[in-house]
Amino acid sequence: MSEQLQRKGPLAGLRCVEFAGMGPGPHGAMLLSDLGADVLRIERPNPSEFTINPVTERGRGKITLDLRQPGNVGKALEIVRHADVLIEGNRPGVMERLGLGPAEAMAVNPRIIYARMTGWGQDGPLAQRAGHDLTYLAITGALHTFARPGELPVPPMNLVADMGGGSMFLVLGILSALLERERSGLGQVIDAAIIDGVATLLAGAVGHVSTGGLSLERGKNTLAGASNYYRVYLCKDGGEFAVAAVEPQFYRALLDRIGAPPEWVEDQYDQSVWPERSAAMAAIFLTRTRDEWTAILEGSDACSAPVLEFNEAPSHPQIADRNGYTVHHGLVQQTPAPRFSRTPGAIAPDEAGEVMLKRWLETRATRRGTKPAVR
Repeated sequence: MSEQLQRKGPLAGLRCVEFAGMGPGPHGAMLLSDLGADVLRIERPNPSEFTINPVTERGRGKITLDLRQPGNVGKALEIVRHADVLIEGNRPGVMERLGLGPAEAMAVNPRIIYARMTGWGQDGPLAQRAGHDLTYLAITGALHTFARPGELPVPPMNLVADMGGGSMFLVLGILSALLERERSGLGQVIDAAIIDGVATLLAGAVGHVSTGGLSLERGKNTLAGASNYYRVYLCKDGGEFAVAAVEPQFYRALLDRIGAPPEWVEDQYDQSVWPERSAAMAAIFLTRTRDEWTAILEGSDACSAPVLEFNEAPSHPQIADRNGYTVHHGLVQQTPAPRFSRTPGAIAPDEAGEVMLKRWLETRATRRGTKPAVR
């Protein structure tokens, strides 16, 4: 029995066909693979450099099909026939024009979970427009909060929209649809739009705004660097240190460790003192190096941490203790998350796409998931 067949992740036995794309779609498929699913990726001929990512494409079987050539759409539908989940990230209408839309997929497999990953969604005035992480953040109201007064917002890479609002909600939708399929026996289409996911990520902030506990206005947003107790400071050696002492007891611990006046805790939330306190704390942090501050604040509840570069992160004691990173195919990359007590995930070994498909065909008749749909 192959290593692939012995996988014990919580999604072992799940079969996913992924139509090659970039960004949140491949990332979502990686998450499924890490947790035990078979992922068979249908590659485009001569993929561009933007669609190749050895980390988010790990643990796959891969088959190259030119879907514009006669006969290859039929081959793709035959793969879909044996899958549980389909992931695609094209603009609305592309899969339909190819003959691989939801209607065609469900005609050959009424149990398929057809997951569509886009930025703007399947409908609306922007549905056919190009976009990227930053533009999705812009129209949801999220990007405006990533700046101080007089400064422009800083793009948070593509972590918040593509991965947070995109792939995480894609996977949530897939797992929810799979659970529902256990009751109905039927598949369904998932419209996973990044703008919807980002709006949902804002729920916590919006809730606090409604109660007066938070402002999203620049210069008043505690969680966007306006306050002196929730921001990043420069150290003597050019290193950086993050402090997030929002609650009074944690703020008190921070003040004690850095030698700041303890009475500051009495008017911690008075916005009028934030600029002066921020300047004073900036001067304090400039007196020592990042590593010196790490040693001083270590072991306290000051809610603070050194700002590490990516190449430093794997050796941080907390991350190293949990084996947060590993080396796979010569690249340092993240280990599967979340973690399970009985059925831990793992980075799947690469498998030839033809071998994976052959295994699907051989075991089709004995799979639990092949029972007829309930109508």
